[in-house]
Amino acid sequence: MSNQDTQGQLWEVFIQSKAGQPYKHAGAVHGYDKDMALNNARDTYTRRGEGTGLWVVLSSEIVAVTVEEDASFFEPATDKIYRHPTFYNLPEGVKNM
Repeated sequence: MSNQDTQGQLWEVFIQSKAGQPYKHAGAVHGYDKDMALNNARDTYTRRGEGTGLWVVLSSEIVAVTVEEDASFFEPATDKIYRHPTFYNLPEGVKNM
């Protein structure tokens, strides 16, 4: 019998420490469904009020690539210079964009 059979699927946990802040990876939990995964994540990673938001994502659904696997994937897109923020005027008061 594998861990999958006894613990459910593996879910990655992301926590938002304060409203408006980005979510950061906190770890992983097991669960048979999304509700169980959320409850396990809450009990494991936010029991002392460490977060204001919580995401759980099936580990099997995360798609990733590394430079070692495909260096060309990370090359800058020089044909799309309009994507650089130097072409935009930020309104006064905007600090983080």
